[in-house]
Amino acid sequence: MVALVAGQMIELESLTKTFGTGSEVFTALDDVSITINSNEFFTLLGPSGCGKTTILRVIAGFIDPTRGKVSLDGGDLLTSPPYERPVNTVFQSYALFPHMTVAQNIAFGLEMLRKSQKEVAETVKEMLALVRMTEMADRKTDQISGGQQQRVALARALAPRPKVLLLDEPLSALDFKLRKDMQLELKRLQHETGITFIFVTHDQDEALTMSDRVAVMNAGQIRQIGSPRDIYIRPVERFVADFIGDTNFLPVDLLGTTGDAARVRLASGTEVEAQAARGMQAAGGTVTMAVRPEHATLEPPEGAMMSGQLANVVYVGTDTHYHVELAEGGRFVIRRQNSPGQTQDWQEGQQVGLAFAPGVGQVLRD
Repeated sequence: MVALVAGQMIELESLTKTFGTGSEVFTALDDVSITINSNEFFTLLGPSGCGKTTILRVIAGFIDPTRGKVSLDGGDLLTSPPYERPVNTVFQSYALFPHMTVAQNIAFGLEMLRKSQKEVAETVKEMLALVRMTEMADRKTDQISGGQQQRVALARALAPRPKVLLLDEPLSALDFKLRKDMQLELKRLQHETGITFIFVTHDQDEALTMSDRVAVMNAGQIRQIGSPRDIYIRPVERFVADFIGDTNFLPVDLLGTTGDAARVRLASGTEVEAQAARGMQAAGGTVTMAVRPEHATLEPPEGAMMSGQLANVVYVGTDTHYHVELAEGGRFVIRRQNSPGQTQDWQEGQQVGLAFAPGVGQVLRD
């Protein structure tokens, strides 16, 4: 495993990209600034059309920005043509050569770079071992599985030892179980090679599983950058909280803030402590508080923070989801992890109470 080395690898400064002219102008990137570190697994996460793939295409040199700067390892990247950039890309479609063997596919890029036969042979052997495909070296790529094809595409992209590997939703064509396995494989490869990975996805689970840091995007802008834990636990606005995992949104009266702490009043009249999003003003008024389903519990309705009727109980294997119609209006979902021998102690139609610990709620910017 390669230890993380401090320092910047990619820096985007005020990156803007527009398409079209006049009234037909579409802004794909709107003044985006990001610093991505050396040896970092960095993920661009967001819905379709948010601009994440456009960032990859600018870094790779497939399109030019309308304005802004892109630096790689301290040098201006935009002045170099795509074939001179120390960057490789793995696309959704692996674009392997079906008439070639696994080893020949991995060797192809090295041969185009006019590497010696000895270097090509040594690198191919190393890459085959890295992606655990040594025994498949002589197979044609149409004779191996989708997951194995994905490994070959990764090995081919890693073989020239780029400084940055761009990955444009490369797991989207895989089935659920294989996708989960490949998430761990990608993280392993990134650590073992020490190469900066920039990964594009709309899948929140992929982002949380693999990333050192995540940039959540929407409408061509960066909404929040942070570690997976920070993004999940401390979203700064409603869009981020809603896009990353399941959450409950409650209208609350903001009574005041002190630093990162806030005090709010629920619609039921109960006052509770909460976390305040960065930059949240201390002024009163109605705001939104997010509470994750796993952070709340069911209890008897008497004296509870909130109460309501249990509308649905949904068993999903690892968890059970409880959907409560609140007395004050709206729906609240609680998620409880299942354990062996656990019995169902709450029934649909029952009046129930809800509770959560002080500080688990997050007061958000809209």
